[in-house]
Amino acid sequence: MTQFYEQWGAVIVEGLGQTLIMVVIGLGISILIGIPLGVLLVLTRPGGLNSNPTVYSVSNWLINILRSLPFIIMLFLILPVTKFIMGTTIGVRGVLLPLIVYTAPYLARLVETSLLEVDGGVIEAYQSMGISNFNIIKTVLLREARGGIIRGLTIAMIGLIGATAMAGLVGAGGLGSIAYQYGFLRNEPAVMYGTIILLIILVQIVQSVGNLIAKSLDRS
Repeated sequence: MTQFYEQWGAVIVEGLGQTLIMVVIGLGISILIGIPLGVLLVLTRPGGLNSNPTVYSVSNWLINILRSLPFIIMLFLILPVTKFIMGTTIGVRGVLLPLIVYTAPYLARLVETSLLEVDGGVIEAYQSMGISNFNIIKTVLLREARGGIIRGLTIAMIGLIGATAMAGLVGAGGLGSIAYQYGFLRNEPAVMYGTIILLIILVQIVQSVGNLIAKSLDRS
């Protein structure tokens, strides 16, 4: 173990740091896009608080298309856009845009599902009291669905971790890149297993923390 750490410790720690950067930044921006988009879907759907068939159809259609694309295909599909916006298509910076485009629609759908689980009778009661739609969204929909939204964020974050591992195949850095370049191409099974164990631990931590937060919000 000591020999392994001396030989590969610095490389793996650097890869873990790159993975965490991709996950944190990618999820943070995806939240800023995905949660409002999920709310928009609920508001504009038929029978919603601000029903708008055109907006709902376009948003729903766009999300379905983006969600139907495997991450590795999307990565190559939007290479020109990534190059134009980010200035590069390699490294952590070059993979952030594909990660966001992959995660945000997925998160929007999870948020939509959580919001739709809120009891419609509660919403109708607030409407009958003349509460504005904005306040209903803030004080009823998002509050009542916060446990489900946290669970959705947990699922999205785990999916994002998996996407960063796949991004390693195209030189994005992170644990996936280390597993591919050293573990596979250079036939270093110890490095391969080491990165796999780290990814498993990372996913378990995210899932456990997400479950604890969601349960605490459900009880409050």
